[in-house]
Amino acid sequence: MNGELTLREALFYEKLDGNKVHCHLCRHNCLIAEDKRGICGVRENRGGILYSLVYGMPCSWHVDPIEKKPFFHFFPGSKAFSIATVGCNFRCLHCQNHEISQMPKNGGHVPGQKMSPQEAVELAQRSGCKSISYTYTEPTIFYEYALDIARLAKENGIRNNFVTNGYIQEEPLKAIQPYLDGANIDLKGFNAEFYKKVCGADLSSVLDTIRLYKKLGIWIELTTLIIPGHNDSEKELQGIAKFIKDELGAETPWHVSAFYPTYKLLDASRTSPKILHRAREIGLEEGLRYVYEGNIPGSDGENTYCYHCNKPVIRRYGYTITEYNIKNSACTFCGTAIDGIGM
Repeated sequence: MNGELTLREALFYEKLDGNKVHCHLCRHNCLIAEDKRGICGVRENRGGILYSLVYGMPCSWHVDPIEKKPFFHFFPGSKAFSIATVGCNFRCLHCQNHEISQMPKNGGHVPGQKMSPQEAVELAQRSGCKSISYTYTEPTIFYEYALDIARLAKENGIRNNFVTNGYIQEEPLKAIQPYLDGANIDLKGFNAEFYKKVCGADLSSVLDTIRLYKKLGIWIELTTLIIPGHNDSEKELQGIAKFIKDELGAETPWHVSAFYPTYKLLDASRTSPKILHRAREIGLEEGLRYVYEGNIPGSDGENTYCYHCNKPVIRRYGYTITEYNIKNSACTFCGTAIDGIGM
């Protein structure tokens, strides 16, 4: 790639006495001393100015099916140009991408390959992608880069979506909202202690962010990775389903996904199909229209059913659509509108 790397001054921070800075990009609100970095590992105070260390330096980019994100109600069957830099503002013990998300913590090396926003958009266009997904790590931590790509993408008729942990502050989210069409937000559990111990974050802050996404009119889908012995109690799953129904609306898709031991959380067992099936039942019993089982290809829980006539409007196997019974965003069997964007 021909992009030219330059340190980019960060957005959403304030300068303090003694060359300290206060970052207001995410809900950690890091107070950063000179020559130090924030929790994300990729925003550094140099001489009292906060810089992004990853602008124009993605570590990974691929063309993915949008279902892999997972988005099931956002241009189903389309391709997404997926892009990420290193870094993350969480420290999840079960992170599946820990090699890149946790790499720059504690002042470590910040790798990447040069790619300008224009080049990213051109790659998405050449690949026939309907959208650009900011994913794999946490898009908030490469906010300035994502914002510039998203603006260009929108100008060129390409949609944008975040796959996110839901920890962005209000003002940054409002600033990118005109260019952000969708978000799949991890709601990792419904227990404050679990969030603090396993993820290094605050549950109430995540819930506030999810509410803000909804208020701003961004299409959202939620994902919960179900970890046996940690966040799989019926009470907790019912709490998540009730939160979605009461505060986001029954039309909000909920993806419940299977966990497998990885990174630092090796003592928990794999999620059984029985647990996933029960989680889906709980969501449907609570009144949600669309609840999906993830990481178990071939399950009926991968399919989209019309919530009125209960017939399958989209059949899937893994990330592949095998049957599509939606026309003009409505069920072809009974005419009921199917919620989403680009359905």
